[in-house]
Formats: sequence, C-alpha cells, structure tokens
Amino acid sequence: MTDQLEPMPEDWQRALAIVAHPDDLEYGCASAVAVWTDAGREVVYVMVTRGEAGIDTLEPVKAAAVREQEERASAAVVGVGRVEFLGHADGVVEYGTALRRDLAAAIRRHRPELVITLNPADTWQDTYWNTPDHRAVGRAVLDAAGDAGNRWIFPDAGGEPWDGVRWVAVAGSDSPTHAVDVTDGLERGVRSLLEHRAYIEALTDEDPEAYARGLIEGFARQEAERFGGRPAVTFRLFPR
Repeated sequence: MTDQLEPMPEDWQRALAIVAHPDDLEYGCASAVAVWTDAGREVVYVMVTRGEAGIDTLEPVKAAAVREQEERASAAVVGVGRVEFLGHADGVVEYGTALRRDLAAAIRRHRPELVITLNPADTWQDTYWNTPDHRAVGRAVLDAAGDAGNRWIFPDAGGEPWDGVRWVAVAGSDSPTHAVDVTDGLERGVRSLLEHRAYIEALTDEDPEAYARGLIEGFARQEAERFGGRPAVTFRLFPR
C-alpha cells in the first residue's frame, strides 16, 4: 500500500489511551506518546486488565503485580505519569454494557479530546487472528466515546457527561489514515517496551533489546514510505 498518510491533528491538549493489557501501547504507539508529551500534551493510560494471564510461568496473582509495575515504569519513560487499571479479568474480557460503563466513566473522569485504542478488527494485517480482549476493548472504546457524552446513558457511572471527545484514534489498524513522525520518540519507544522485561523474556528467547529494537524501529520505518520518508506510528482516525 502506498497511499500517503495525513499528519495526526495537533490542536488538542488531553488524550486518554485505553487498551486491554500492559504492553499493548508499547508495541509502537508509545513512540508517538513520547512526541506528544514532549510537546506539553497530557496523556493518561487506562488498562482494562492487569495482564495477569500473560506469563505462563507466573501464576496470575504474581504476574499481575509484575505487569502492573512494568507498565508504570514503561509509561514513565514516555512522560506518562498516570496509569489506571480497571481490573477486568485478563483473557476473558467481554464486550457489553459493563465494559462500556467502565470506559465511559474513565472518559468522564479524564475529559480527553483524543481517545486512543487498539485494533478491534478480527485480524492483524488480514493474516493473524486478533485476541478476544483486543476486539472487545477496541469496540467498547469506540462506543464509550459516545456514551460518555450522554447523561442518560450510565447515569450511575459517576462524573459529569463529557461530549468533548473530538477523535478516536485506532492504533495497529490495517487501514490507517493518519500518522505521527516519531523521529524524536523512537528511542524512548524502544526503552518503553524494554521495561516489560519479564513479559518479553517469557515470550521469546531472543535478546530483549534486540527484540524490542527490531520491532519498534521496524514498524516505524515500514510506514515511512507513506509519510514522507519519516519513521511513523500510524492510526485510523475517527472524527466525532
């Protein structure tokens, strides 16, 4: 695909990134977050689960503590000081009103202009099957961005209605429309993923730094052809 990508909007101050697991944002998106926080923008992370089912060699209670600590450290690398965990069960997140309610409440709490989530499609690159958690959370985020602004939907969720979400940006989409030049955020994107060392070491026998650098730099440079030759993180942008 050679369609050129548009730059992401820059006329915003607050963003809320909502994903299923610790590490979801670090597989590329964190490099863009580093660029945004450098520019003085506020980004908050919300994890729907604590990632407790993600490490085969650690029982869930222990894995949850490790993965939460790794995510907080990872977020700090790219200038994010606030990370929330909603506590849904890892691996069995269900799309539905309970999830939409929790996400609408988070949006009302943080009042973002930009909401970021991960690919809710069935597949990655029309080849690899996406996980149920990613699909459920991505779809629920798209719905909750509207729910948050309607005072008659989830009135017991707390907070005043927030109808100020201007865009939802989906990372990891097979059909992106926009991109961020991550030249100045790429190294921190690599270091952010490296903070998930326990997860990476359980996932692969490859050297963690080689693994992280190969993925993050590879993804960013793969998109450069569609973005003026600049390393990029891509999004499918849905205006609201």
